[in-house]
Amino acid sequence: MIELSEGCIVLELESTHKEGLLEELAGTVQKKYPELNAQIIQQVLLEREQLGSTGVGNGVAIPHGKLHELDQCLVCFGRSTKGVGFESKDNKLVHLVVMILLPMNMAQEYLQILAKISNMMKSENNRNKFLQASSKKTIQQLFNMS
Repeated sequence: MIELSEGCIVLELESTHKEGLLEELAGTVQKKYPELNAQIIQQVLLEREQLGSTGVGNGVAIPHGKLHELDQCLVCFGRSTKGVGFESKDNKLVHLVVMILLPMNMAQEYLQILAKISNMMKSENNRNKFLQASSKKTIQQLFNMS
């Protein structure tokens, strides 16, 4: 079970490019979990992006990485109504971002969580609900129901 807490939701991302977006989400995680270092989180995410963009298409990106400091999965959600260039597979701007951070020893769960989020965001109906949600509470409920 993956949970999304309200403290890890950004209703409107300010960033207009991939690096800034990852920095913004890493900072959001650090605010909620001060023991985690935003710069390390951003570095881990950027290293993963060098292997290939996590912009999966249809306006969705699922940046992810593993951290030694974690003992459980962390999920952070961000939305950009204007869209962010993310080098997505379909070359479309990204509007919905689900960032996943996992402990180093969760290889099996890692793939399951990625698949679950990917399936959730494949549905145009789900994507529209996330885009139209007016509050963090609504986004949290949509995410935790899926």
